[in-house]
Amino acid sequence: MPNPSRSRAAALAVAAVLLTSWVSGCGGDSEDEDLTAQKLDWKECPAPSEAQGGGSAPSPLPGGTQWQCATLKVPLDWSDPKGDTIGLALIRARASGAPDRRIGSLVFNFGGPGGSGVASLPAFGQDYAALRTRYDLVSFDPRGVGRSAGVKCENDQQLDRFFQQDATPDDAAEQQGLLRNTRTFNAACEKNSGRVLPHVRTTDAARDMDLMRQVLGDDKLHYFGISYGTELGGVYAHLFPKNVGRAVFDGVVDPTQNVEQGSLGQARGFQLALDNFAEDCVSKAEGCPIGDSPQDVKDRIAGLLKDLDSKPIPGVFPRRLTQTAATSGIAQSLYSKDFWEYLTEGLEQAYDGDGKVLMLLSDSMNGRSENGQYSNITPANISINCADDKPRYTADQVRSKLPEFRAASPLFGDYLAWGLVSCTDWAVPGAAEHPDVSAPGAAPILVVGNTGDPATPYEGARAMVNALGKGVGVELTYKGQGHGAYDSGNKCVQGAVNGYLLQGTVPSTGTVCS
Repeated sequence: MPNPSRSRAAALAVAAVLLTSWVSGCGGDSEDEDLTAQKLDWKECPAPSEAQGGGSAPSPLPGGTQWQCATLKVPLDWSDPKGDTIGLALIRARASGAPDRRIGSLVFNFGGPGGSGVASLPAFGQDYAALRTRYDLVSFDPRGVGRSAGVKCENDQQLDRFFQQDATPDDAAEQQGLLRNTRTFNAACEKNSGRVLPHVRTTDAARDMDLMRQVLGDDKLHYFGISYGTELGGVYAHLFPKNVGRAVFDGVVDPTQNVEQGSLGQARGFQLALDNFAEDCVSKAEGCPIGDSPQDVKDRIAGLLKDLDSKPIPGVFPRRLTQTAATSGIAQSLYSKDFWEYLTEGLEQAYDGDGKVLMLLSDSMNGRSENGQYSNITPANISINCADDKPRYTADQVRSKLPEFRAASPLFGDYLAWGLVSCTDWAVPGAAEHPDVSAPGAAPILVVGNTGDPATPYEGARAMVNALGKGVGVELTYKGQGHGAYDSGNKCVQGAVNGYLLQGTVPSTGTVCS
């Protein structure tokens, strides 16, 4: 299963994006070719591929600006920059203001890892209208994602079964089943995408961004990273500190934690978000239809999940809502306060034996469209995480950690603890315990933390500031709910971010918005 802590693009269901064959993106020979001198051939954007999430071609922005797409050629293996190349899918909307006011390109990464920026940016485009007055808005499918040599593992029917499996085993037989399914999935990734798997690390994506910067014609990389995009931005700043322009990190991954520490922090984060949801529900004047008190709301949810473990209910025909699918659907709904009403509706229906809404939420988390096709967010998410993260966990190790995870979250503890086995028997060794984001000499980076963030807990923002180094990270706190802060609409947050990106005005470190 993808790590829900990092899957913002899937959680917000904007990865609306058929792999046109990742092999076609590999195999070019760049011998004697200067990739920094390549010219991008911007054209009208096609409809997103299945790997990007499917759907229709992006509609023009208000005012008629068309989205344009191009392909950037990058080395498959950055240790052999004259060797084979792959193509990275790019998208942009040109700046709306006067040409003499244009700063450059503002490159977005919306997280995951595994989210398609080509599909996500048009979905959020109007939210960044103020920033487009002085920047071309640009995003991309990182290597291994969507149309950028997208990793392919199992087919849609196999993925349906994969996401229906019992991911919180209660006995030895169920544990063996989970490990067997994990090995089968991982073997399919190696069989279908083995050539690209060693080359999807975050350090590879960061090098791609520096080549992108040069080809776009910018002296500095101006960057807006969200969720995992903050980790990618931090790694870029470490590798290329002198090339950092104006950068914002929002919904911040703690770069000092290993995968176990990160998952444990997310267990606490999702539990906090569930607590806040339950308190909000019972505070409403019209009453809460799913419980009489916050504890009653959580007890009834726990009871539902226990019942689903042995007796799934009808979901989206012909599939049934299992305990795992319901858990991922609940997690998905906690990414934004805007989704809380759907969680209430889904729980209310599930208590009456109808699991459709919770299953639709789960499908959104997992990148499944209504026609039953999956984006490649899960294969990409697992591939990038396993290439990045050195630890490999056994079932015995997970069992020993269950008490701590359950203490952090009675509801999500088992789910996140057993997610640690995702990289067991992976074909490629992990790179490090955690990313290096130290960036002495880099320009100021605005780091925005949300106190109610379930997926990237608030403490990660301070850890990122400290890890970036003195004089680099500038912390801004948003006292709110949901994953990330800028897209909450909070005027204080948006004012500070816009002021920095548009005018270069660095907020006072420690600024608090509520």
